[in-house]
Amino acid sequence: MKIALGLVAALLVGVGLVLQQHAAEQAPKSYFLHLRLITDLLHRRRWLAGIGIMAAGEVLSAWTIGNLDLSVAEPLLATSLLFALLVAIPLTGMRPHISEVLGAVLLSCGVAALSVSRSISAPSASFGSAGYWPAAAVIAAIAVILVRAGWRRTGQWRAILTGTAAGLVFGISDALTRGTLLIVANHGVAAALTSWPVYSLAGATLLALWLMESAFNAAPLHASLPAITAAEPVVGILLGVIVFGDDIRISPGVLALQAAGLVALVGGVILVARAPILSGLRPVQVISHALSIEHADTDPAEDHAQDPAPPKNPEREEV
Repeated sequence: MKIALGLVAALLVGVGLVLQQHAAEQAPKSYFLHLRLITDLLHRRRWLAGIGIMAAGEVLSAWTIGNLDLSVAEPLLATSLLFALLVAIPLTGMRPHISEVLGAVLLSCGVAALSVSRSISAPSASFGSAGYWPAAAVIAAIAVILVRAGWRRTGQWRAILTGTAAGLVFGISDALTRGTLLIVANHGVAAALTSWPVYSLAGATLLALWLMESAFNAAPLHASLPAITAAEPVVGILLGVIVFGDDIRISPGVLALQAAGLVALVGGVILVARAPILSGLRPVQVISHALSIEHADTDPAEDHAQDPAPPKNPEREEV
């Protein structure tokens, strides 16, 4: 049941990401890392639909994180990328390539290996402590460096660097979610509202969302999504071990299985997210394939500014 809910959460997040990226890429590039990007997106119905679907997924994700070790929950939630790919196939009309299928298999095998390794009986060690929360600050500092580097670049590199920063902050947010839920379970909602994790969680979530939308604005989905989807589980698992004391299986066989699972997970994420299908999610294609949302959700003046040579006969525009 817990695994099933985790997969449903991943499905909702994957669909929400596709809708958000399509809307964010249509916004003016000058809005990168500006709050005007968010105010612009708030006027786009497709982005609002994507945020709503993703929010529902995040609620289920929070439940998953609260009921499973982060070393199990994070790989499960990383399958959102597979669902994004499945949504993209009918939207683009393209067939999956061998590399995309291989990536999907690797990602699935990585998730399975990390999940199975938790159930194997083997000697374990734990050294986590709430006193190690400063590790999250170190990760946040790395995210700041990546954002500054992305600011100095354009196009795909801007999306990759900013997306990686977003994934790091999302990983911190996952750990803060678990910390908040533990406080609620042990001391009640009132205690959580007077503790720092809940407010840090709100700030980290909003920051990660802002960085993600900026990465989506910079380049097509295949540039930013690998970084976001790969960085988040790595940070979540790391903080699960360092802060919450998730057990580390110390037998050679289990360590090898966990290492192989993590490598397969990251490799699969990169192969799937760099798929031509995801790079083919251009605005014209998504609009043409309906999602049954009116074209009126975009500003005609902005659309005209971004299309230097609109077709003379709209009825014959390529779909």
